[in-house]
Amino acid sequence: MRISASILAADFCNLRAELAKVKGADLVHFDVMDGQFVPNISFGLPVIEAVSRCTELPLDVHLMIKHPENYLEQFAAVRPEIITVHYEAAVHLQRTLARIRELGCKAGVSLNPHTPLDGLRYVLDDLDLILVMTVNPGFGGQRFIPAMLEKIRDCRELIGARPIELQVDGGVRVENIRELAEAGANNFVAGSAIFQAEDPAAYIEALRRAVR
Repeated sequence: MRISASILAADFCNLRAELAKVKGADLVHFDVMDGQFVPNISFGLPVIEAVSRCTELPLDVHLMIKHPENYLEQFAAVRPEIITVHYEAAVHLQRTLARIRELGCKAGVSLNPHTPLDGLRYVLDDLDLILVMTVNPGFGGQRFIPAMLEKIRDCRELIGARPIELQVDGGVRVENIRELAEAGANNFVAGSAIFQAEDPAAYIEALRRAVR
């Protein structure tokens, strides 16, 4: 399993200290929002570049933006491990995923809660990660949508033996991470649960223990 700490929930007045609290995570997750694909604006390249200088953790960039294909080169220049685009936002999904790999990053695709999995079966060989949104994207701190458990199970079945990570994002907490893992997820994005904990490092360890 891998835990990706979402800095959307961090204190941006003291970001270097916030990053130090989550050094026990496996990745730093960035929800890049443009106010068009989702009803919120978060941050862009300047913040990601600053974070890359403050942490040794790999970067996990989730583009919640329209026309992500127009910005791949800029985000790849920060050398993230993963760039994830939304199924709903990428007009030519296979081309976009192939380009992400050409730029030296792992290619991920994210699906909103209502989006069916069917279209993914045609791009599985171009994927390194599938992100199942377990809340409607755009805001942190939302509650997990229970119906997404079935979707996670279906996605794991679709992946089969392929070396594709199954990531979940939205409402991940100690109380439900074991259920998510049993459904098939192996990469867990958590923001509010980690950064609002009294001891974020201890909370990350608690997430790991809950799955063991």
